[in-house]
Amino acid sequence: MTAQSRRDGPPPFDRPFEAANTKQRVYGAILHAREPTTVAEIATRADCSEESARTHLAFYADLGIVIQHEGRPVRYERNDEYFEWRRVNELARKKTVEELQTRVSELTDRLEEYRAEYDVDSPAMVDVLEFDASRVDDVYTDLGDWATVMEKRELHERARKKAASSTASSVS
Repeated sequence: MTAQSRRDGPPPFDRPFEAANTKQRVYGAILHAREPTTVAEIATRADCSEESARTHLAFYADLGIVIQHEGRPVRYERNDEYFEWRRVNELARKKTVEELQTRVSELTDRLEEYRAEYDVDSPAMVDVLEFDASRVDDVYTDLGDWATVMEKRELHERARKKAASSTASSVS
């Protein structure tokens, strides 16, 4: 592999933020954390000093991107609600009320198809053990997609309401 192809391709999987600056590496490390994580762990993942990690984590906590858990040691975790809020705002800004309503309707139709196919109201109510072993993988795939469709519909509906209220206030 040439130096040029390494620069043009994706970063190595084991060090995805290697070329990023410290602030970006800390951001990436906290986004990948699945539970409250210490500054030392974030610093290790971001390949920076604990002081640098602490500084950037405090900044992200002030913005609401991360949640700081007091204690010894202090731990940080990604604030999923912030990212949901950001996604809703992005959808409301980029899509029209009509586009959002159409997407909500499409997603609702998909949810109804899953409810009809599995004869339950949510993926949590499906007992995978009731299916033939040859279908189990397909059922798990459906259940994951079903849960994703539920989340997407909720985000699009929130964005539709936000866009509709923004449109209504600008007309008044």
